[in-house]
Amino acid sequence: MKRRSFVHLSAIGSLGLMLPYGCILDSSKHKVMNSKDMTAFQKQSFNLLKTWCDAMIRAQVNNPSNPVLDGTLYCHACDTVHGRANDAIYPLMYMADATGDQKYLDAAIKLMDWSKNVDKPDGSGSWTNDLNPKSWNGITVFTAIALGEALHHHGHLLTKEMKEKWEARLKAGIDFVYRKFDMHFSHINYRFTAIYALRFLGDYFNEEKYIARSKEFAALIPKYLTEPNKLIFGEDKPDNEKSAKGLYPVDIGYNVEETLNGLVQYAIIEQDEELLKLLTESMNGHLEFMLPDGAWDNSFGTRQNKWTYWGSRTTDGCQPAFALMANRNPAFGTAAVLNTELLERCTVNGLLAGGVHYKSYGVKPCMHHTFSHAKNLAFVLDNTDKLQNVDKEKPIPRAVKDGVKHFPELDVWLGARGPWKSTVSSYDQIWKKKYSVAATGGSLAVLWHKKVGPLFTASMAEYMLVEPNNQQQQPEEDFCLTPRVERFVNDVWYTNIHDLKAIVKNTDENGIINFEVLATLTNREKETLGTSGGFKLNYLFDKEITTIKALRTTSEENGDTLVLPIISSTGEKVVQTSENSIEIHKDGGVVVMESNVPITLKVSEKERIFNQVPGMEVLPILLGFPKGVINVNCTITII
Repeated sequence: MKRRSFVHLSAIGSLGLMLPYGCILDSSKHKVMNSKDMTAFQKQSFNLLKTWCDAMIRAQVNNPSNPVLDGTLYCHACDTVHGRANDAIYPLMYMADATGDQKYLDAAIKLMDWSKNVDKPDGSGSWTNDLNPKSWNGITVFTAIALGEALHHHGHLLTKEMKEKWEARLKAGIDFVYRKFDMHFSHINYRFTAIYALRFLGDYFNEEKYIARSKEFAALIPKYLTEPNKLIFGEDKPDNEKSAKGLYPVDIGYNVEETLNGLVQYAIIEQDEELLKLLTESMNGHLEFMLPDGAWDNSFGTRQNKWTYWGSRTTDGCQPAFALMANRNPAFGTAAVLNTELLERCTVNGLLAGGVHYKSYGVKPCMHHTFSHAKNLAFVLDNTDKLQNVDKEKPIPRAVKDGVKHFPELDVWLGARGPWKSTVSSYDQIWKKKYSVAATGGSLAVLWHKKVGPLFTASMAEYMLVEPNNQQQQPEEDFCLTPRVERFVNDVWYTNIHDLKAIVKNTDENGIINFEVLATLTNREKETLGTSGGFKLNYLFDKEITTIKALRTTSEENGDTLVLPIISSTGEKVVQTSENSIEIHKDGGVVVMESNVPITLKVSEKERIFNQVPGMEVLPILLGFPKGVINVNCTITII
């Protein structure tokens, strides 16, 4: 069998059951955790990490006759192997040290042995993203950090010979980063993560050239922060190409779950107070996008194709940066705790699912989410001596703010009135310069309520496997979750959410926030319907009610529809109380929707439609424009 041949699940053999593999835990060396010494956040992180590690071990392949698979973590959701599975070596090593349980060390060693299958065969020292030897190897920077942390904190669990072998492999990996990474390498998360990798491993290997390179990269950090909110930009190629509106490519998910971690970890090692102050400003800007339930609002981000509600599919998690910096702003600690709670709620059969409705819809969770996020919980637990104020004492901004904040560098507005939180987007950056996949066009990208949580969450306009090996397939039909007006002309879809030129204005008077949007129905090729496709949309919020209005700006009748995909999981009771009203019974309250036109539901195979972005089920509510009606309204109340 060829080294990188794809082997179907049937060839795997037994999973998980292994005898001690190369090293026997020495009770005098490992450091078993004492729960009495742990804070509530540390206990929560430990228990969740143990749940994940146990599930990863259950998915570990034990088939010595198949060296391509033996020792890896099989992904039953994708029916394949994700090449970055060796990132799990670190959390497994942590768990071996913390519990004294041999099975975790065995799993880590076996996984390290398997990782030779993702050594790029060109002698570069890099690892590849997939079993395909020609696949992307920039991920070497993340694998190097994970292996470095494992050796730094838990290398004492290994024999001298094994530790030296692992260190030699790590040295080849970080040397690849040193040789190949520059400030034009791929997207910004790679380069800024390399700042920490080079600094951390420069210390580990006593290589001054690595440390010098990390400082060269770090000097460029201020150039990749937006004004006025210090958001990190650069999540596209080219990384600094502005849109027609003059906006840089920004992705909240990658920033908070990947890039900020590396910058904070570097700044703390360097004890660079000036940089720490700058990063505090940047984190304050990013924290505005956390919803009160711990979710990260990435409805509009350039890499929204990987939005998972709690973050992003293949990034690592926000816990390191926000926990480490909680001494500077206790709200950062709150964010770390809230997000960890959300990760726990999204864990299905021991694995982290890519949203809140995987279990209710019957979608399997991808293994990648778990091994990526397990690394960062291990890091937090290995650095508890550096943590202060990691609790929920200070609320995050979106939990307490009232009114509207406009982010001019995004053309995104965050609204808050009473229990309602909203996001309106007219951001015109397009990932990989293809189709407008994320929320734009003046769309109501997020609607959230204190009692029932998310009611609207934008998806890609059309679900595309931008990264086929890093995204899951839609389980059923593809249906966009973004609220919108739409029209089909000769089977071509025209909608406001393709309009990159939509104009948004807002007022806040007499207790009512009013967003007014002027948009033109546009197709994926950015062809418009001209004046016949003109619409004025209004989103109004007071403490009791949300109102959505769609006004056709021409008297022509063209079969337009206001589409409101309301978040609702399978099993929630739905009652159509009249032709024009519907109730959705949730745990926290009853959602009541009333319209001036009949309410219909899109016919689908199941009672709900699921979208991988951001892992939600919806009731697809359709409000058609009847003959002679140019204005369709819908109110939403929670009782």
